[in-house]
Amino acid sequence: MTNRIAFQGEPGAYSHEACRNARADMEALPCRTFEDVIESVRAGDADLAMLPVENTTYGRVADIHRLLPHSGLHIIDEAFVRVHINLLGVPGAKLEDIAEAHSHLVLLPQCATFLKKRGIRGRVSPDNARAAREVSEVGDIHSAALASELAGEIYGLNVLARNIEDHGDNTTRFLVMSRQADLSRRGEHGMITSFVFQVRNIPAALYKAMGGFATNGINMTKLESYMVDGSFTATQFYADIVGHPEDQNVQLAMDELQHFTTNVEILGVYPATQPRG
Repeated sequence: MTNRIAFQGEPGAYSHEACRNARADMEALPCRTFEDVIESVRAGDADLAMLPVENTTYGRVADIHRLLPHSGLHIIDEAFVRVHINLLGVPGAKLEDIAEAHSHLVLLPQCATFLKKRGIRGRVSPDNARAAREVSEVGDIHSAALASELAGEIYGLNVLARNIEDHGDNTTRFLVMSRQADLSRRGEHGMITSFVFQVRNIPAALYKAMGGFATNGINMTKLESYMVDGSFTATQFYADIVGHPEDQNVQLAMDELQHFTTNVEILGVYPATQPRG
């Protein structure tokens, strides 16, 4: 056991914060890409992977659903990070000193009101944690980074303004993945089963495939479609349902699903970290 959990990005990224929150006892291992995260677990360099799948502001994370079925990993948990954005400056800098703020392209618009009010120019960086690192390395009191407090701690920056995002509900959902599946019943808010499937080429196949979940009273909390191998005619679906594969109603629904699909693959069974109404 390496006791490591891998994430995409530089130290101080929000994915790093998710690792800290969900697996505080593990060493966080930064990786350049999502593929590198998955490979680090497959190769045994890390025990777990922390992968973002969706954000309340920007929707699903590109490419993740495409990678999951072929990853060889299993979902064993989920985690949520409330994305708090902070203005971080070098020691000695004051809020009135800041002329420009560096961060990822998706973070800058979320702080537009604050930046405009203060007359601060936004500057695009490939990664918010990288922006914090580079601001620290340059040491200019007129430059700041928009990033997490964790990034500030890692790179020795001070919080000049805290939680400056325009909207107070920006949250990212992450999946924790392992080489081994865990089918045990656990958690306080029930179990989630995640799976992918492709429908057969027959009329109303998706409607018929979903019918078993409705008739058996199963709450489907997520249904995403995406193309397979770049083809407009081959569509795969990703779904989350409330329930365990051993529940009788789930078994009945999955049996019915099999009649209208070419393949079904369960990606993981894990406890819901918040109630699914």
